[in-house]
Amino acid sequence: MLLNKINSPEDLKKLTTEELYKLSDEISQYIHDVVSDLGGHYSSPLGVVDLTLALNYVYSPPFDKIIWDVGHQAYAHKIITGRRDAFKKLRQKEGISGFLKIDESEYDVFGAGHASTSISAALGFAHERDFKKEKNQVLSIIGDGSMTGGLAYEGLNNLGYHRTQMTVILNDNSLSISKSVGALSKYLMRISTNPTYNKLRNELWNISGKIPNFSKHIRSFIKKTEGSVKAYLTPGSFFEELGLRYIGPINGHDIDEMIKVFSSVKTMNTPVLLHVYTDKSKKILQPELDAVKYYSLKGIKNKSSKNNSKCSFSSVLGESLSQLAPKYNFKCITAAMELGTGISKFAQNYKDRYIDVGIAEGHAVTYAAGVSASGKLPIVPIYSTFMQRAFDNIIHDFALQKLPGIFCMDRAGLVGNDGPTHHGVFDISFMRSIPRLIVAAPKNGDELYDLLYTGIKRNLFMSIRYPKTNTVFNNTRKPEIIKIGSWEKIADGTDLCILATGSMLEIAEQSVNELHQKYNIKITLINARFIKPLDEEILMDIALRYKYIYTIEEGLVSGGFGSSILEFYSKRKVSSNVIIKGIDDDFTEHGTRKELLRDLNLDYESITKDIVNILTNEKK
Repeated sequence: MLLNKINSPEDLKKLTTEELYKLSDEISQYIHDVVSDLGGHYSSPLGVVDLTLALNYVYSPPFDKIIWDVGHQAYAHKIITGRRDAFKKLRQKEGISGFLKIDESEYDVFGAGHASTSISAALGFAHERDFKKEKNQVLSIIGDGSMTGGLAYEGLNNLGYHRTQMTVILNDNSLSISKSVGALSKYLMRISTNPTYNKLRNELWNISGKIPNFSKHIRSFIKKTEGSVKAYLTPGSFFEELGLRYIGPINGHDIDEMIKVFSSVKTMNTPVLLHVYTDKSKKILQPELDAVKYYSLKGIKNKSSKNNSKCSFSSVLGESLSQLAPKYNFKCITAAMELGTGISKFAQNYKDRYIDVGIAEGHAVTYAAGVSASGKLPIVPIYSTFMQRAFDNIIHDFALQKLPGIFCMDRAGLVGNDGPTHHGVFDISFMRSIPRLIVAAPKNGDELYDLLYTGIKRNLFMSIRYPKTNTVFNNTRKPEIIKIGSWEKIADGTDLCILATGSMLEIAEQSVNELHQKYNIKITLINARFIKPLDEEILMDIALRYKYIYTIEEGLVSGGFGSSILEFYSKRKVSSNVIIKGIDDDFTEHGTRKELLRDLNLDYESITKDIVNILTNEKK
């Protein structure tokens, strides 16, 4: 196999183009085999294998800086940069990440996980290169999905303004290569990348500037003529207006053609946007698989037998919205996560009350504020990790204006194999700091439905966080109003009181049962379903009854739920022993949720052991 001989991008330069195509097939098969087994992104990395090989054939990383946007499509990049064998532990505990990590390889020059960052980061690299008078190339590879994010255009605007020599590769997989690209635009692309044409173009431009009295008019005519032709034949006039040289579109599966184009682009001393079409489904080895549906695979090793009575929290949200929609007037807004947030059914049945704004979380929230100010309640389902990008919008556009809206924080807590870029562990800290915002965390699917119903019925300004796990849900029961700030007593004991919020309640219940059965320790367990406001009545009661109050949360300790309990007692000068269990002030790596909870001592065995030690030491 050719793949076994590839240990760095330099090895690609020894291959013929025929061998590169063969290697592409081998890499595609390897990605298919590993991802089918372990899980991970599927169609996106398969779609850019050819592009990756052509890119690394022409350029010389890590001397040349190649920055991938998001990074989920860079599996081939990992495989050819010395991580072929390590790829067999993709996204596994102590294995390599599914995204780019600056401390994983010298070839990962900039880490990623969230979208639309590559152009800005690459421009930073390019400016520092110029300051140091270095000669390396800087490239950003960004997909059409990431180009829906405003940060990408901020970067493009700044790049065009400074006229910095840098290449942006727009990986457009919105449609496959087809005749719509057109023979004329293909011909124009070949002309625009021809070295002779570019030399003549520059010489003509220089000569025209030396003609007395007419240089300005002649240059204007040349620019308008070239621009009008490009505007007619290609989709690149927008980028040209920003100050970038537009080239393309080219076939992202034609390795020969890409090598020629990349070789030409290397010689250009201007900012270039190279438009490449790729087909996500081209390398999918089972033709019946849909490229969008198979954006990612769960993997055989990550599959487990499921209780038929359980479903994901995301699907509970979608079903709940669909059931409430006929009676209540609300609009659902998401940021490129219709499938992920479970609202496809609602989106299909209520098209006039649903919008996907693309990868633009800040815009999603401010758009929702406009909807709210117009008299309709907005529901905004966004992953917790991505809501970080809209923090200011929630404060400035909702809270300050006292507008109602419900933020459904999906994937709150540990998300497992996607790792630190995707763990939703910060939202308790930043959401509870916002004035007026109610912050809730349901114990299961039924309670999620009740909280959603309460928020819609009462037109609230509210955040509901829930994890990436399965839960019980009875879709035939009628939802109930939950009193804001009210907690629920699950078990009553005398030795210690546990306050568990959201996803940690199930784990706390296991611990309470084991403590009772094995150690005859009787625990009071409270479902702290509201993180803000707190149940003040229960808090005052347990402060009098228990020596130890033990809080558990699947989020950062700093500024989290446990911290709010300490703040409550401190403000009222109530003496209490509050023990906080959560995630310490550090980033959590990838692994299964079960593995990570154990590492963080948030599994029920660790909690049981900790409580036994606390109570045993007290008796000594």
